[in-house]
Amino acid sequence: VQLQASGGGLVQAGGSLILSCAASGRTFSSHTMAWFRQALGKEREHVATIRWGTGSTYYANSVEGRFAISRERAPDTVYLQMNDLKPEDTALYYCAKSVRGTLYSQESFHFWGQGTEVTVSS
Repeated sequence: VQLQASGGGLVQAGGSLILSCAASGRTFSSHTMAWFRQALGKEREHVATIRWGTGSTYYANSVEGRFAISRERAPDTVYLQMNDLKPEDTALYYCAKSVRGTLYSQESFHFWGQGTEVTVSS
């Protein structure tokens, strides 16, 4: 499995970006895919998760109502629509895949993309 993330960039506060993550290999209904982020000097944190089969979504409190995770099949791609961006959203964003159906625990996401950088200026 390989995950290829793209779509990061520089945006002003209040702006929007959409991140994409293309996944090679098969993605089954029991799997979950997620976005995490890591700001400079901080630990990596969960942003959003989607269940591949049902499309159910789960968000960190800090992005609820501003970000939306979605997925498309064939090719298997997960998106993160980010609206009303704030300077505190500045981070390296990673997509990840769990074959265990994990929602939040980073340790159970076995496949990771390379990260795409998002910078929000004030």
